[in-house]
Amino acid sequence: MSEQTNAPAKSGIRRYFQKQNIELSWDRIGIQALSGMAQGLFASLLIGTIIGTLGMFVPGAAGEFLSSISDYTKAIQGAAMAMAIGYSVKADPFIVYSLATVGYSSNMLGGAGGPLAVYFVALIAIFFGKLVSKRTPIDLIVTPAVTILTGVLSSAVLAPPIGRAASSLGTVIMWATEQQPFLMGILISVIMGVILTLPISSAAICAALNLVGLAGGAAVAGCCAQMVGFAVCTYRENKLNGLSSIGLGTSMLLVSNLLKKPVLWAPPTIAAAITGPIATCLFHLQMNGTPISSGMGTCGLVGPIGVVTGWFAPSEAATAAGLTALSPTAMDWLGLILVCFVLPAVLSWAISEFMRKRGIIEPGDYKLNLE
Repeated sequence: MSEQTNAPAKSGIRRYFQKQNIELSWDRIGIQALSGMAQGLFASLLIGTIIGTLGMFVPGAAGEFLSSISDYTKAIQGAAMAMAIGYSVKADPFIVYSLATVGYSSNMLGGAGGPLAVYFVALIAIFFGKLVSKRTPIDLIVTPAVTILTGVLSSAVLAPPIGRAASSLGTVIMWATEQQPFLMGILISVIMGVILTLPISSAAICAALNLVGLAGGAAVAGCCAQMVGFAVCTYRENKLNGLSSIGLGTSMLLVSNLLKKPVLWAPPTIAAAITGPIATCLFHLQMNGTPISSGMGTCGLVGPIGVVTGWFAPSEAATAAGLTALSPTAMDWLGLILVCFVLPAVLSWAISEFMRKRGIIEPGDYKLNLE
């Protein structure tokens, strides 16, 4: 009798969640939300840092104007992340607008681990906002009020410990990389590279962990290996369109191909396992720029640009980790070019050609539908 009584209640909750567009799935909470968070970071802090760094090389008032932009984007990065998360999980407009306050508070209270705090707190605020959205005649008041109140309250309770935990984990990873640059160079490069190609945001993960220094350099190596490697070893099927779409856009375009035949992942992943320790042990490649750059690879050349901007103007995360500005030597530039471009291309091409001759990779395996 009790089972019959409970069944309608459960189905009623499911119907209500569906009506309010509340979906508690990995795709919605993990993939879509993390991707939105990375996009928000890119459109605020990251692009502001790039513009601000360019201002260092432009004389006069124009240079000062460009440099000041990074201060504005830094101030609103939390709001941008939260609103981007809301948009990515299809929240209603009043919820998205209200998330500006939620994102700002959680990023500020989360300290060095602010991005991860924004991620969790924004999801909580979105959930409660969706519960009441468009359910009352005074939606203009109710939905923003519920979203902001639950979000800021969650920020006060959760953001500080989340920020400390994320910062501590990132510190441990960076410390381990300093102690074991060869082993950690392989692990970080391979793991972050694979995550970049999966429909999960490697950029958001690097930002949440404040991944800079040698660990950030290893992440750059792995992400570039995936994008440049796939762009080169799939050229036979996809020509210049695929080369640019994968190499400067995203290797996620190949997810369906990889799920059908996982062995196709081998060339760039093996390349990442080689370039990672080369970056950490031989060239001591460090990401002194914004942590999000560590997980971007060659998407818009953000990864290499982040390394360069970090040389001249270290980010707050890098400064907090004890990293300082440096005058890059010819060895630094050589390492950047080899690790980010030359080695991934050569290694991935050689490995893929070997696999093609052995019949492991067959004609059309890497074919993309880019029309």
